[in-house]
Amino acid sequence: MFIKQLYTGCLSEAAYYIESEGVAAVIDPLRDIEEYLVLAKERNATIKYIFETHFHADFVSGHLDLATSTGATIVYGPGTVTKFPVHVAKDEEIFQIGKISITVLHTPGHTLESSCYLLKDENGKDNAIFTGDTLFVGDVGRPDLAQKGNEITMEDLAGMLYESLQKRIMPLANEVIVYPAHGAGSSCGKNLGPETFSTIGEQKLTNYALQDQSKEEFIKAVTEGLAAPPNYFPINAKINKEGYDSLDAVLLKGMTPLSIDDFKEKLAANAIILDTRNSAEFTQGFIPGSISIGLDGRFAEWAGSLLPFNEPIILVTEKGKEKESIIRLARVGFDKMEGFLAIGFEAWKEAGEKIDMIIDIEADEMALDIAFDPNMVIVDVRKETEYANGHVKEAINIPLNDLTDPGSMTNLDDHHNIYIHCAGGYRSIIASSLIKRQGIHNIRNVVGGFAKIKELPDKFDIEKDVAVMN
Repeated sequence: MFIKQLYTGCLSEAAYYIESEGVAAVIDPLRDIEEYLVLAKERNATIKYIFETHFHADFVSGHLDLATSTGATIVYGPGTVTKFPVHVAKDEEIFQIGKISITVLHTPGHTLESSCYLLKDENGKDNAIFTGDTLFVGDVGRPDLAQKGNEITMEDLAGMLYESLQKRIMPLANEVIVYPAHGAGSSCGKNLGPETFSTIGEQKLTNYALQDQSKEEFIKAVTEGLAAPPNYFPINAKINKEGYDSLDAVLLKGMTPLSIDDFKEKLAANAIILDTRNSAEFTQGFIPGSISIGLDGRFAEWAGSLLPFNEPIILVTEKGKEKESIIRLARVGFDKMEGFLAIGFEAWKEAGEKIDMIIDIEADEMALDIAFDPNMVIVDVRKETEYANGHVKEAINIPLNDLTDPGSMTNLDDHHNIYIHCAGGYRSIIASSLIKRQGIHNIRNVVGGFAKIKELPDKFDIEKDVAVMN
């Protein structure tokens, strides 16, 4: 028996490759399937099954492309309805993989079709359970992602999740390994732990959702304090349910090198410029109107949250990062990439085309300006909870997620001296690019963000927002 977790940090997503006697299965694959194909080839194995724990909302699955490439059967849990061929498993249906087997355990709660897959070893003993978004390390899946048009409530799903955990997860032996679909940083739960796997015994001891409590207490615990899910979640769930173009087709169009004239022509046709270079490079010079989302951070998640899915995208990337940029966009459902600037930003600059810049400023410099600048406006683009835990006095909180909403910048004007910061510097560059696109250019990016501000307690008045905290 061979099990490999294939973890993608940008999305905090775990896929799994399982194999016995030359027969393999993949659980919750990403849209770019090359890694699974290479692994199977290296091990001289055939991928027979593709198990999906549910309709993922935070990424586009590779189930369709992987099935096309391998002939494998796509398996979903009970109650699944799709627009493409799948095997809808019965509860407790068993699938043989060489000398091991996988049993389907229907565990509704995160979604209605959510299912876990219990792996039994060569001796028929429970070895591991692949829990999808039903159970995480230290958390459980959020119960508020029901598709629109479904009359089921968040509380209804939370109640189902309680029953699923009590009846299907809790009876398992303590030594059974827990392999979830996500780790820390995922928006599919409230507070996932840093480990990417655990055991049933450890989770019984440490996971708040598996403690001795009534259903009512559980529902309250899992529904309180849920931040709004990213905007792209329902889009990705729909794509996973209805199907999509192959990644090869997306790459074929996206990997088109564009001359400066070609690039300007597409820009004139209202294409969005997405600059995926490192944020430190972006501030030093970029094409006016560009949106910065660097590959060096949670790129796909922020792209999905901030960019429209129905508009063409043209790319500016670091040389050699064109394909990676397209693949990572495709992972969250983008398919309208129409090419990249050949030779990159330097070609644009050397051609004498207009460029823009963002002024970087150190935290101690901002501290000096606070004392005498009446037009100074500090914009904190962290989440509300981060802001509540400590912020510069009188700083305005506009979470990065909100900057695409009409009216979010109502209180900002070019006569202000705007200082923008986040926690460490990644989000503030994205925010700066979005604000500049609205014609507000008198901005400064605080290098190192709030982390650097906190290092200077004698220079900044830091306060906590108790009202928001409660």
